[in-house]
Amino acid sequence: MHTHVEADHHGHLSLDQELMDASAAYFRGEHNRTPTVDDLAAYYRARDMAAVIFTVDAGTGLDHPPLSSEEIVERAAAHNDVLIPFGSVDPRRGEAAVRQARRLVEEYGVKGFKFHPGLQAFAPDDPEFRPLWAALEELGTVALFHTGQTGIGAGLPGGRGIKLRYSDPLLLDDVAAEFPGLTIVMAHPAVPWVDTQISVATHKANVYIDLSGWSPKYFPPQLVRQLNGPLRHKVLFGSDFPVITPDRWFADLAKLEIKDEVKPLLLKENALRLLGLRTEETA
Repeated sequence: MHTHVEADHHGHLSLDQELMDASAAYFRGEHNRTPTVDDLAAYYRARDMAAVIFTVDAGTGLDHPPLSSEEIVERAAAHNDVLIPFGSVDPRRGEAAVRQARRLVEEYGVKGFKFHPGLQAFAPDDPEFRPLWAALEELGTVALFHTGQTGIGAGLPGGRGIKLRYSDPLLLDDVAAEFPGLTIVMAHPAVPWVDTQISVATHKANVYIDLSGWSPKYFPPQLVRQLNGPLRHKVLFGSDFPVITPDRWFADLAKLEIKDEVKPLLLKENALRLLGLRTEETA
């Protein structure tokens, strides 16, 4: 449920070089850190897996030209056996963002959108953004929000101006309450607000959690208890590739005490239901 396209086929990167280097230093790893759509397709096809892919349009917040969501969707069409493209729009572009979101759904068929409040420099509960959430609710799409700490900007002076408070999951409680028909996914164990995240997901039927961005061996114990119990139908597998590989994520998950009946829900069933992909063949 959480895979990043970090480069387009013209060599343009999703982040400027300073942020890309800081992210690489934070997460470490020897694999390709700037995969294209085609790279991701080959990677996941080799593992007999499917992946939700996206970029983050933070053109205003980072003053860096974003990758094109339209191009990502178009290139992913050749790999629809393994790739499910989401779009991304810059909320700070106001009505233009709403128009782009509608076009991505109605003309390109995207099933959801990725937002990163820290990089995009906006508070999701600000009334300014209600028209966007209303449009996504009307369109029946998923809104996936980064929550918690971010490795982007980590270790740089002032974190390059990226403010962590925008990714407090409590800000999404207002959005979920005011737009109950909007399906919201809180991306990542939301350190340091995991208890808040659990509370929001428990209270709001339209809110889910993806478990990307952290190796399972670092999952807070209260989150493990919840995914084994009350939240078993609300948790979704994600790795955050290319910063964490699914190979590493699975290897570390095997060391946790996850109930056998929870594993298929976490790894596949919940995502199929969330994305509307459950068919007789997948039942």
